[in-house]
Amino acid sequence: MNRDWLAEYEVFLQVEKRLASNTVASYMLDLKKLLAFARGRGLELPQLARRDLEDWTTSLRLAGLSPRSAGRAFIAARGFFRYLLMDRVIKIDPSENFEAPHLLKPLPRYLSREEVERLLSMPDVSQPRGCRDRAMLEVLYASGLRASELVGMLLSQVNLDLGVLSCMGKGSKERIVPLGAEAAQQIRVYLKAARPELLKRRQSNYLFVTRLGSCMTRQMFWKLIRGYGRMASIRKTLTPHMLRHSFATHLLENGADLRSVQIMLGHADISTTQIYTHITRERLRKIYEQFHPRA
Repeated sequence: MNRDWLAEYEVFLQVEKRLASNTVASYMLDLKKLLAFARGRGLELPQLARRDLEDWTTSLRLAGLSPRSAGRAFIAARGFFRYLLMDRVIKIDPSENFEAPHLLKPLPRYLSREEVERLLSMPDVSQPRGCRDRAMLEVLYASGLRASELVGMLLSQVNLDLGVLSCMGKGSKERIVPLGAEAAQQIRVYLKAARPELLKRRQSNYLFVTRLGSCMTRQMFWKLIRGYGRMASIRKTLTPHMLRHSFATHLLENGADLRSVQIMLGHADISTTQIYTHITRERLRKIYEQFHPRA
């Protein structure tokens, strides 16, 4: 009796890996394309060899998929074959040590430290909104949170005495993230004066609130951060995720290990975090070329 490998793997992603439903749906869509490719060759998924996988990745490129979409499809296939190997369905993983340079995602864009300092200094902290916005930007850069995690942060998730935040990330996975001294101080200032002024005696469980007493939406925060980016004369199209990338990059540039950065970012797989090593290697290359006498 033939087993439904994709159905079994879908349950594994949902129950064991606890991936977000959208991520699981995307992976399954990619794997169904791989299944169609395999059956076009008269094979089932566990029968695919390395050469078949190479031909499939080439077909993705020829089909005109964007590097991001093609890269996601390859990651989905690699995870699936690792699952089959773990379940002893196959003895050799055809995706092992398989490099597909044309499928790599573009490197994350990030801010320099000087740009970050300019951005953080833009909010007018003498006003309640500016005080809130400064605290939000400080927390975002200090913790590497996703925009959705930041705007949905509850008061109960912040421990200023210990200097940590707890947040629920993708796949409903909770993680504890250190909070820097400057970010903690900005939160204290905001909580003491700005937040009560914004709430006007209303009650809210959210840390960062609007004048309506509700939490800010992701779209509102995107507009907010882009506005401050223009004020700071930052020419890049600024997004909340760019501060997350800056957080990770600056940690690694200062000597942090990749595993620690993975935990703080909430990445399920360290391969997702490894993209930042390309940035630090590029920076080292530029430093070498600038300062080595025989570069």
